[in-house]
Formats: sequence, C-alpha cells, structure tokens
Amino acid sequence: MEYYLGIDAGGSKTLAYITNEQGQLLGQGLAGGGNHQTAGLLAGEQIGSAIEQALQQTGIQREQLTSSCFGLAGADRPADYAILHPMIRSLGFAKYDLVGDTLIGLRAGTTQPYGIAVICGTGTNSAGIHPSGESYQCGGFDYKYGDFGGGGSLCIEVFRSVIRAWDGREHPTVLTELLLDMLNYRDVETLFHDYLDHDYDVPLRAAELLFTAAAWGDGVALDILTKQGQEIGKSITAIIHRLAMHTLTFDVVMAGSLLTRGDRGWIRPQIEQALQQSAPHASLVKLEVEPVIGAILRAMEQAGRYITPQVYTQLHDIGRLNTAPSTERSIQS
Repeated sequence: MEYYLGIDAGGSKTLAYITNEQGQLLGQGLAGGGNHQTAGLLAGEQIGSAIEQALQQTGIQREQLTSSCFGLAGADRPADYAILHPMIRSLGFAKYDLVGDTLIGLRAGTTQPYGIAVICGTGTNSAGIHPSGESYQCGGFDYKYGDFGGGGSLCIEVFRSVIRAWDGREHPTVLTELLLDMLNYRDVETLFHDYLDHDYDVPLRAAELLFTAAAWGDGVALDILTKQGQEIGKSITAIIHRLAMHTLTFDVVMAGSLLTRGDRGWIRPQIEQALQQSAPHASLVKLEVEPVIGAILRAMEQAGRYITPQVYTQLHDIGRLNTAPSTERSIQS
C-alpha cells in the first residue's frame, strides 16, 4: 500500500492528513499555527505534533510514506525556504514537496494545473500559475508591504472603528456594542485607556464581529468588508497582468475562512467585478474542501501517480468543508 502525507500549516492551525493511493483517509492530526513568520520555532513543533498524531492513527512510520507535501503559510521567499527546509528535515523528512499554502489551496480547488488562488483567513495572500508553469505571488507580507485585511488586520479595523466612533471621527456603529460585549468593558473610554495603558493586543476573533454587524446593515462594517473585496480584486488583477492571463480560461480559487465561511455577499461582488474586467473568461470558485487536500494531490503527483476521477471524488468527500456562514467560527487561514 502507498501512503501520502499532506500538511496545511496556517497562521491559526496546522492540519495533517495521511491517505492511501485510493484517497482514503487513514490518519489525521491537528495542532496550532505553523507559520514560522508568526510562531517562530514553535511552528516546527506544531507541524511535528500534527504529523505525529496522523502517524499514530495510521500505525506507520515516516519511512513508509510514499510522498509528502508541506503547504506552509510563510513560505514566500528564498529567505523563508532557507529556514523551512532545515525545519522539515529536522522532523525526519529527506524527500518532500514544499510550497506556500496558497498553492495547495489552488490545487485543491481546481482540476487544472494552472489558475489563481487567493487566501483570506488570518492573513491574506495570492498566487497564480500560468499554463507554461510560470508562477507569481502577490502579497502575503503584511500591511507595511502592501497588503490589507485578513483576520489579523480586520480585528484592528474593528477596534479602531469603535475608537473613531467614540471620539467623533467615524459614524456610530453597532461594532461598539459588539466589541464591548466581547471584551467585557462597560464603555469605550474604559476600553481605550486600559488598552493604551497596557498595550493589549486586539483578539483575532474581533474580526468576526464585522459579519454580525454587516448582517444588521451597519455601514462601517460594510465599508470595511467592501474594501477587503476590492483589495483582493487588485491582487488578482496584478497576477493576471504579470502572467498575461487576460484571455485565458481558468479558475480563481477563494480560500480562507473569511471567504469560505464568513462572507455572505459583502466581499465577493468586488472580486467578481475586478475579475470580469481583467479576465472575463475566468471563473471564481469557492474552495469547498480543506486546502490540505491540495497537499495530498501534490504528494501523489510528485510520486508519479495518475489521479483518477474516483480518487478526486474520494479526497473531496473526506476533505469537504462546512461552508455554512457562521459568525461564531474562528477566523483561520
């Protein structure tokens, strides 16, 4: 029997799957965030923990794995790979595929060997592959380097919008009541001084309040979510221009919980508009399986295995996401 390991390590969680050549799930593991840019050395421990859980469930050793693929958030530049390759080798792997998590999201969401994927979870990232094999990544490096949004930034947008409404620079917003209730403060003035005096971090889950407020028609929340969609559209357009994909037919795969679980028509229309203008033959699709399925598919392809329709179906069955909208689900990459 052949065994394939797929890893999806994001800012909030690390998921490991082990399947056989038929796409049947034999073992899985779940651990905390595995992005070395935010978790540091702990990223390797989280990835290792997820792998150990999957191996124990499967009852095999690393040496029995036919092929492995690591899809890692933070695998963006040569400087990152110089850190990540030794980290993976220290976990007992000599032969493996290592790519950014955006590319496993793309592989999981389309049957074509090319296209574009965008992630909007804890952070944001986007990447594309031309039919020729040329690839280009746009973003993934934080606000200072051109990005906007993702849960890690939108939670700050929620907080500052509440502050700005309190001091008169912004319109009143229902985000105020929602945030005070979440953080257990009686008023914004107390919140303001406590956070300023102690330099507290705004919790990631505050980003989820945008979806609750938007459902109530709150203008401030709707403006933030609209801007998120516009920024994602700009990233997609930049990739299309860079790779000359204007006239091609391909899929744009949307991944990350803000796009697959949170959005109820506030972010997507802006993306659709940008795509229609830059590549009218492209299709926007929502990722409906865990991105780790893309890592399994890449591991199989690395081993030279032909992936049959039956295997695709089996993998999609085991990896299917719960994509029902929810404002209570954690923001994850």
